[in-house]
Amino acid sequence: MEPDLLAKIRKGLNLSEKDVVAAEWVDNGPGWLALLLKDRNAVLALKPDFAEIAGIRVGVVAPTSGEDEADFEVRAFSAAGFEDPVTGSLNAGIAQWLTGTGIAAPAYVARQGTVLGRAGKVYVTRSDKDVWIGGDVVTCVKGQISL
Repeated sequence: MEPDLLAKIRKGLNLSEKDVVAAEWVDNGPGWLALLLKDRNAVLALKPDFAEIAGIRVGVVAPTSGEDEADFEVRAFSAAGFEDPVTGSLNAGIAQWLTGTGIAAPAYVARQGTVLGRAGKVYVTRSDKDVWIGGDVVTCVKGQISL
């Protein structure tokens, strides 16, 4: 991780050096700069300065102590300046990192969308080198286009 970029992202998220346990580029299609924080409350307390982190996809993850059947809390801040409620590509990249380093078990549940009032649960399973991401979905908008 480039030290200047990491410092910029920490500033944009109002984090000190000691707040970040680890940082890693993760990539499962779109690339994300992922930060591991100490606990769920630190992730939920973030108030990103989107102007400061503009142009960079930033994901943040922390262990939850198993609250509500989730092992990790995740937040995704897009390069376009908004928070994504549930993000498969980020969760897949984080899963490769956390399971590959032994931080996470080969199967776990991540919660995402909490701050946005969403109850997203992402089910992660790693089998050898394959990572599987799943979850339940709700159709919010349905339509047809005739050309």
